[in-house]
Amino acid sequence: MTNDLGYRGAADATSGGSPYNEHLFLIRQVLAEISTAKLVEVIAVTNAGDLSPVGFVDVRPLVNQLDGSDNAVPHGTVYNLPYFRLQGGTDAVILDPKQGDIGLAVIADRDISAVKSTKAQANPGSKRKFDAADGLYIGGFLNGVPQQYVRFSAAGIGIVSPTKITLTAPLVEIDASTSLTVNSPQSGFSGTVIVQGLLSWLGGMTGSIASGVASVISGAVQFIGTITSNGHAIDSSHQHTNSGGSGLGGPPQ
Repeated sequence: MTNDLGYRGAADATSGGSPYNEHLFLIRQVLAEISTAKLVEVIAVTNAGDLSPVGFVDVRPLVNQLDGSDNAVPHGTVYNLPYFRLQGGTDAVILDPKQGDIGLAVIADRDISAVKSTKAQANPGSKRKFDAADGLYIGGFLNGVPQQYVRFSAAGIGIVSPTKITLTAPLVEIDASTSLTVNSPQSGFSGTVIVQGLLSWLGGMTGSIASGVASVISGAVQFIGTITSNGHAIDSSHQHTNSGGSGLGGPPQ
């Protein structure tokens, strides 16, 4: 017979009264009061993805307690546990927990309430030890299929959002050694666009906004260098045959 601690033939309250069984029963009772790590469900979160310091969660342990007759005794809510954020200095990945998430509460061996308040070295706030109130939440266990994510796979890195992806920086640079493809029914640029190298234009082009064309340009367009259309160079010396006459017309004005 193996007991809850993995020992064969261990004692419980109904076992014979040998000194060994008496001591083992008392040890088991004391160990049952120690919290180490608990699988928990998030009940509430102080943050919701905003730009803010790391927040706190309220959690409920998911594994029930049992009384002497093996009847279930659910845990109550454990409040105000700091949650983990991947952060170094002022650099961070902001991914706040959400209500209903399942994660792990790791329990500190001493009261951490004073450090939670001051975010600095401090004495323990009380004499309590291994108490669930001094837990730290780490998320991401037994949760469902994500809809917004960064995925690393053999095919590469994928960034997926059902709403919007925003890059904000004074300088954004994309280095593609082979090619860069943008698949979108419409692309917009709010400032100057500079192309260094060959510009290949496939489709129609018009000088004012219109519908039914492959490309639309609104505003001034400046070309520096040779422009080729269907294999013919178009430059300042380009001329057309005079309409209704002979010879060539003058160059473009």
